[in-house]
Amino acid sequence: MDGAELTARLAKTWGTDKGLVGTLSTVDHKIIGRRYIITAILFLFLGGLSAVVMRMQLAVPENRLVGPDLYNQLFTMHGTTMMFLFGVPIGEAFAVYLVPLMVGTRNIAFPRLNAYSYYVYLFGGLMIWVAFMLNIGPDVGWFAYVPLSGPEFSPGKRADFWAQMITFTEVSGIAVAISIIVTVFKLRAPGMTLDRIPLFVWAELVNSFVIIFALPAVVTASATLMMDRLVGTHFFNPAEGGDALLYQHLFWFFGHPEVYIIFLPATGWVSAIVVTFARRQAFGYIALVLSLIATGFLSFGLWVHHMFTTGLPQLGASFFTASSMLIAIPNGIQIFCWIATLWDGRPVFRAPLLFIIGFFFIFVAGGLSGIMLASVPLDTQVHDTFFVVAHFHYVLIGGNVFPLIAAVYYWFPKFTGRMMSERLGKWHFWLAFIGFNVTFFPMHITGLMGMPRRVYTYLPEMGWANLNLLSSAGAVLFFGSFVLFLYNIVSSARRGPLAGPNPWDAGTLEWAAASPPMPQNFDRIPVVTNREPLWAHRDSLPVVAGLSVENREQIVSTITHGRADLRESTPEPSIWPFMAAIATTILFVGSMFTPWALVWGSIPLAVTLMGWFWPKPSMEDER
Repeated sequence: MDGAELTARLAKTWGTDKGLVGTLSTVDHKIIGRRYIITAILFLFLGGLSAVVMRMQLAVPENRLVGPDLYNQLFTMHGTTMMFLFGVPIGEAFAVYLVPLMVGTRNIAFPRLNAYSYYVYLFGGLMIWVAFMLNIGPDVGWFAYVPLSGPEFSPGKRADFWAQMITFTEVSGIAVAISIIVTVFKLRAPGMTLDRIPLFVWAELVNSFVIIFALPAVVTASATLMMDRLVGTHFFNPAEGGDALLYQHLFWFFGHPEVYIIFLPATGWVSAIVVTFARRQAFGYIALVLSLIATGFLSFGLWVHHMFTTGLPQLGASFFTASSMLIAIPNGIQIFCWIATLWDGRPVFRAPLLFIIGFFFIFVAGGLSGIMLASVPLDTQVHDTFFVVAHFHYVLIGGNVFPLIAAVYYWFPKFTGRMMSERLGKWHFWLAFIGFNVTFFPMHITGLMGMPRRVYTYLPEMGWANLNLLSSAGAVLFFGSFVLFLYNIVSSARRGPLAGPNPWDAGTLEWAAASPPMPQNFDRIPVVTNREPLWAHRDSLPVVAGLSVENREQIVSTITHGRADLRESTPEPSIWPFMAAIATTILFVGSMFTPWALVWGSIPLAVTLMGWFWPKPSMEDER
């Protein structure tokens, strides 16, 4: 069987049923990934809008636009949304969509678990934003330090909503990470050895391992905080033998690797885009892979540099100063390899590459200020000032948002089958680049002048007014660039030029599929003989046959050499992951009000899990 008949039969086998039940039951990684991406970008806009309101409040001294209570909620919602509802999920969202395509398989591993993870993430984000709309949103900062967030200083349910939202997003994040790791190790196309895996996939693989090891720490922190608040434990109450600093250790043991959880996927986006637009294979492929792995390891040895002012022993502070500087080495290696790739190639300066160049400037500047903050004497002076705010945003926006925008422009043809406007893309780049630097560079100066972070107003005689007004004007310009970005997305999705399967002449496997891809991704699974298989086989890819047309089957390969090992059936669509996510939401939300919710809420969760795993008469492997 070949041609249109094969495509139609496979599309029917791997397709999603129409109607509401079919939509909620889908296990197609592309549909789930697209939902993840759209939801995360919507949260990005909500977080950005809250930041603009804060900047309007700080534009002039003694402003009364926003009161202190609402400002604290805005500050907390901004940080929480950007870190937990955007920063971590957006990297995994692209992985869910692209990794199966890039490794040449038909679906992600554990597809029902993947679907469940999205619904849990969505419900957790909706929960905390609905709480904010009802004026019971969290107001203790995105870090929720004790004792401020404890029962004595934060009565009510505001801090509980924050703590439980952590549980939602971390369950979701770990579930996706497991699916990505198994997909990369066991579902690669035949011939895709470890040294032929795309750099984007390597970045997502390392990122998934970091997520699995880092996220349990913040789940522990939020769970013990809730226990202190709801059932009278004293994990963080010094009067009863607890330790407030224990919370900071737990939180930042996650919190600093999270910076790299946000950054590592961006390195994959950068590598893919630089290689495509340089028109040559990556310079220093092995060095780039080893740098990714080293960054993942070293990210777990830096958390105490957030705690230099807590009175820790000086010997310990010296160790974390050294490790904070050491991690600049693998990051620097990656920067130099990317620049060398462009230098030795034939760069084509389209919108995606412009945002990557902007990333180089902004991220390097943020990295340099990070080296400064690794010094205990300087960190002690500027701790909790706007200097730290400036550094933080240079690293995270430069290290994630600019590469993300490049990735959207680059893979938009794959998602939709249409091209985004190049002219609007260049306008977007310059507005974003100028607006970002006008917003955040002055904050270095206000921080050195002594302006503390997390304040909702200030006196005129402090001398901070002009720089704050400049930052606020830049914030409006920066947010306006995203409005233009959104317009470009919506208008291009409706009437942009048709893209074709490979409009950028890229070399990785996702561009061998149709744009947008068919439900089965590939009619026949490709065989990989090169790191850039589409450049090595421009006429047609070698393929492997033997998979069923009537049943959902995938090739399972060996971990090291990517040899085809066996055929495996993959689960059909099911409504039970959606129902399990609803049951999980009932359990989590109910537990904020009574511990008995953990008992009674486990019953509907158990029922949905039994439906999820109930044996079917077919030979498929249920997950």
